[in-house]
Amino acid sequence: MERNVAAGANLRRNFYLITTKNGDFPCRTTSVLFEKLSLEGFQSGLSWRTILVKREGFRKAFLGFDFHKIALFTEDDVARLLKDENIVRHRGKIEAVINNAKKAQELVKTAGSLAAYIWSFEPDAEDLAKPQTASTSAASEALSKALKKQGWKFVGPTTVYAFMQAMGLINDHAEECFVRTQVDDARKAFRRPGRGRK
Repeated sequence: MERNVAAGANLRRNFYLITTKNGDFPCRTTSVLFEKLSLEGFQSGLSWRTILVKREGFRKAFLGFDFHKIALFTEDDVARLLKDENIVRHRGKIEAVINNAKKAQELVKTAGSLAAYIWSFEPDAEDLAKPQTASTSAASEALSKALKKQGWKFVGPTTVYAFMQAMGLINDHAEECFVRTQVDDARKAFRRPGRGRK
């Protein structure tokens, strides 16, 4: 089971490392952060591979996950997306992305940027459970609770935990996994947003 869990985690992380422009991992790019959080919501109850094969379809349908543009979507856009075979056609999840785009706009007015806000929830390594033993953490529960309080949807603690790992806030790869070392090295070199550094 541990190997299977690790394989799934590696699939998520490596997919983003390889396909994100300039190997943006750990991630501080707003559109990628919003995209990944949105796709984690779509993945709920489904195979992650289903989401990966439709990723380009999602990007096209949601205008590159620019939340300023998505926030302008209307009911006509929802109807259009429900007919789009290149994405997961789930009304609740589609409407959640539009809702979250509006909430993201509100968030940046106070936090400065989505990246700075999300990275403010980065946990200390010693506060995490042993790798591959948990699907949530105190940090993911805190971020989930904070987002829900602001009105975000499909951002439960398990969804947020997977998001935090995929974006580099958490390294949950098994201790013997070679990817764990790569993630540790990338995290050490990463300049975190909102901490006096650009």
